[in-house]
Formats: sequence, structure tokens, C-alpha cells
Amino acid sequence: MNRKRLSAAAMICALMLALDCPVAAGGLSPCLETVDPRGAVLVTDGGGDILVEQNKVTQYVPASTLKLLTALAAMHHWGLSYRFRTEFYMDADRNLKIKGYGDPFLVTEAWEEIARALSTNVRGFHHLILDHSYFAPGIDISGRGESTNPYDAPPGALCANFNTVYIDPDTKGRIADMEPQTPLSRAAGARFQAMGLKKGRYTFSHDELEITRHAGEVAVYFMKKEGIDMAGDIFFGPVQPRDTLVYAHESPFTLEEVIRRMMEFSNNFVANQIFLGLGAHVYGSPATLEKGIRVIERYLEDELGLTDVHIVEGSGLSRENSLSASEMDGVLIRFEPYRHLLKTKDGVFHKTGRLEGIRTRVGYVETENGNPCRFVVFLNKGRSDIDTLVRCIKKQCQRRLEDSRASGEPDAIPSASTAHPDR
Repeated sequence: MNRKRLSAAAMICALMLALDCPVAAGGLSPCLETVDPRGAVLVTDGGGDILVEQNKVTQYVPASTLKLLTALAAMHHWGLSYRFRTEFYMDADRNLKIKGYGDPFLVTEAWEEIARALSTNVRGFHHLILDHSYFAPGIDISGRGESTNPYDAPPGALCANFNTVYIDPDTKGRIADMEPQTPLSRAAGARFQAMGLKKGRYTFSHDELEITRHAGEVAVYFMKKEGIDMAGDIFFGPVQPRDTLVYAHESPFTLEEVIRRMMEFSNNFVANQIFLGLGAHVYGSPATLEKGIRVIERYLEDELGLTDVHIVEGSGLSRENSLSASEMDGVLIRFEPYRHLLKTKDGVFHKTGRLEGIRTRVGYVETENGNPCRFVVFLNKGRSDIDTLVRCIKKQCQRRLEDSRASGEPDAIPSASTAHPDR
């Protein structure tokens, strides 16, 4: 009687995908013992065979692991050698105009380089006019708050230092910029001092005009250091067809390096600059969230064959983003040739994600035969130890390879880059 009941339960579990019953193969069953039954785990070997699965088709919030998808779409449309561009024009009234295209790495060193380059053919100008029209006004990214935390930095077509400043108050609470080569506006200094903030990097404003003006102030600061004089003030306005291009700055960082740094620091600002820029690149300016979403959705459907993923922004900040472990495995298959862009530790290339109550991790376990195991862990509920789980996955993946060698099975299994996601 008990045997019949067990057999019936097994048949129901196998036939009803909606139940998403946990399955483990190749000795990986101990890994599932540490996982909350509400979490999702999917582990596949280099040939695409599933080693562990639990809740693989249930939709979860991916948190920052979503950045892999944003990166894939960017590499598809732009290529690894793509560089962001910022343009400088002179109009008939000797006003210098700067048009931004969303470069996420217009940092201090970039503004210094720009000033040096401009000084070779611009000795002075009247007003500085900032054109930030490449991004639509009022972009409101789901999940981004109004705090001074760097992860809440707003996007913009023309930015400086990720729209943040790094401060260090003295013993009397007075604010000094920890990056002495970068100016700190009086308004930002006064605001930070009033808030009593400690040493660290902060977002100083969520007003798009204020953050754009800050970029202009940084530009003027370095231009003056290079002997370029500004007679007037800073204003906002568009570049006109009759204006003369005097310099075009290309980022020293290729898209490959931008993605590497985005993954290393899990920078939400960089991810959404890419996301918005993609929308404008494919569907025309101004950049909007809706255009970025359309780019990702088309990429998912046309390139990965995935149609049930729900995306509202590009960094993973929003809890409205959702996809299944199986769908993330499809992303990992395509990302495998670029896994070197992820952080690595002890032979595991990985990307983590974290929101309140949510822990996620995806990546690859390297093996000696060069065909890594892929893993997806989505823990949106419960308190499973994700570090212990990933260590178990790594150990069992490597043991599986050793066991296959001992049994005489060939090492040369098909590369994951040619496999198809289990949908």
C-alpha cells in the first residue's frame, strides 16, 4: 500500500510541471537540504543536463543578477568595443555647448582629459550651455528611492562622478571633498553639513537640472585650470544644427570594461544608464524607460526565445522585475563566453543580488574540462544560507566530473554556449 502511494506521488510530480517538484541528480541532493522549499535552485552541467532543480519555473525577483541581461542586450546592440560619447559645440555667440549621451563614466579623470583636449583650440567662451535632452525629463526608476545612498543616484544624459560626491566632514562638521581634485558645490556642502553625514559617497541631489548643472560646474572647474575662461554663466539649452562641433570625447572605457566595472561594484546607476541609452540607440532619443524595456523584451524574445520575463528597469533595484530560474539559465547560457566579466572566487564566476528579504546568486562553476556548470539560486523567502549552498554546488559539480572520468565517460561534453535553455 505504501509503495503504491509513493509510486502515485512520483507519477503526479513528474507529470504536473506546475508543482515544480525538487529533483537532484549526480549526488547533488545534499545541496537541497540547506534550501528553503520556497526558494528556487537550478544547476546544469556543461552539456545542459539538469543536476538540481527546485521551483525552476516559478517567477522570482532577480535583484542585481538582472544586470547580466542588461549587459547581454548592450553587447548585442553595441558590441564590446563600443564607447560612450560626449560632444562639445561652439555657437555663433561664442557659447560653449555640451551635449551628453548618458556616459556613465564621466568621472573626474574624464573631465580633466576633456579640459586638456579643449584647451588646444578653445581659449575662452561666453556662456556654458548644457544639453541633456538625450534623456527624457522626469525618468522615475522603480525601486530607486530619494535617499543620499549611492544606489539611489538618479540617471542623466550629462553626469559627473555617478551623480555622487565623496565627502569627509572634519571635527566641527564642516564638509570637505574626499576627492580634492573635484569641486564640491557650496549648495551640496551646505546640505551635507546640515544633515550631519559621515565620511562616504553620497547622492547629493535628485533634481535633474541640479545634477546636470553640477556636471557643468565640474567641467568649468577643469577648463579654468587649463586656462579656458568663461565670461558668463551656466544655462540649459539644445545644440542647434548650425552650431560647430569643436570636440567629441570618447570614453576611455570600452563597453566591455564598463560592464566589468558594473559587475564588480554592482553599480545600479551604470546599469540604468546602459538600459536607457539602449532605448535611445534602438528607438531614437529621448531615452525613456519604456524604450529600454522594449529593447530588453525584443532581445529576450528574438535572441533567447523567452517571452514570460517581466522587466521594468535595468539594474535589478525593482521588485517588479521577475523571471524564473529556468529563464535565468537561458541568460547564463548566452553569457557564458563573457563570464570573465563577473567577479570570481575559488573557481566560481558569480553575480549576487540583494534586496530586503531577497538573496540571489547566479554564475558558473569552473571545471577542468572547460565546460562550467551553471547555477541559479533565487531565495526570495526564508533564510537559506546561500554561501553554504553555492559551496555545495561547487563541490558536487567538481565531484561529478571526477566520477565521470572514473567511469570512463568522455570529458568533452558539448559546450553550454550551444545548448538550449530548459523552458
